[in-house]
Amino acid sequence: MIDKDYLQMLACPETRQSLEEAPAAVLKQLNARIAQGGVKTKGGRVLTDPIQSGLVRKDGKALYPIQDRIPILLMDESIPLQ
Repeated sequence: MIDKDYLQMLACPETRQSLEEAPAAVLKQLNARIAQGGVKTKGGRVLTDPIQSGLVRKDGKALYPIQDRIPILLMDESIPLQ
């Protein structure tokens, strides 16, 4: 879980939209897609491991993973959700 004050300072590096913690339902759906294969980051890296947590862009079109409690806010590491 990310501190609320810290989360308010973060923004999508591509669109500058605000971010929010990914709901469990979004992670469940994404991880089901990853298990089926073919999910890629915006940079083209194929995902094979489930995503434990992440930040979703306000428009719901991208997720930025959180690894070891650190948000990975790199455009190439974003995961398209639609």
